[in-house]
Amino acid sequence: MPIGPRVQRFATAATAGYLDTHGRPEHPRDLLAHACLRGQFAGGATPTWYFERDGEVVQLNPSGPLLVRPGAAIDLAISTAVAGVGVIHLFEDMLRPHLDSGALEPILEPWWQRFSGPFLYYPGRRHLPAPLRVFIDFLKAGA
Repeated sequence: MPIGPRVQRFATAATAGYLDTHGRPEHPRDLLAHACLRGQFAGGATPTWYFERDGEVVQLNPSGPLLVRPGAAIDLAISTAVAGVGVIHLFEDMLRPHLDSGALEPILEPWWQRFSGPFLYYPGRRHLPAPLRVFIDFLKAGA
């Protein structure tokens, strides 16, 4: 069952002050010379940053001063980016308020990768546990 926006993007951004000091990347590989704020899965792996434009796909594993795990630490990464410490690459919806306010400046926007939105997978439609049924009905109601 689809949940959330049908199409999402990863966005890359930094403050204007950071970019004025360190330069504005013109190609994703330029990020290798920047302080990048990274995420880390619970198992310890750091996700690769993917970019795509006109059939060219670029995969990067940049380094940087901050590595966070999912959850509340994502807010720390966003706050750190807004404080001008480095470049963040995260779901566009999570960065949108800061992009709209001007706190963060989008970079490499033509390269932002699109992907399908999230889905809820569950086993069958019969004999669903009551809490799961309530959650599914909540989502279908447009919560």
